[in-house]
Amino acid sequence: MEERDVIQALAALAQPVRLQVFRALVVVGPSGLTPGVIAEHVGVAPATLSFHLKELTHAGLITQERDGRNLIYRAAFDTMNGLLAYLTDHCCQGEPGLDARVASCRC
Repeated sequence: MEERDVIQALAALAQPVRLQVFRALVVVGPSGLTPGVIAEHVGVAPATLSFHLKELTHAGLITQERDGRNLIYRAAFDTMNGLLAYLTDHCCQGEPGLDARVASCRC
């Protein structure tokens, strides 16, 4: 993952509503959620949610797919994992200390 992509992803997540939306999509997994369900879950108006979904999509953190008349949003797990890998690269000054089960350093 390139540094500019990391900065864009972190900037997108540095807003409370977008962080809540992203976490909700991570929790639900590959099935994703419709905007209506997301709006209910985070308690924002659909117009406001639309702006936040656009920002998360632009940062590559979520994807959008049309399913009939509905839009389905899903977390982009590849991007999330790339971001985590970038942040933990060279953990513990290059010593083997990364616990892959929890994606955190054990230094």
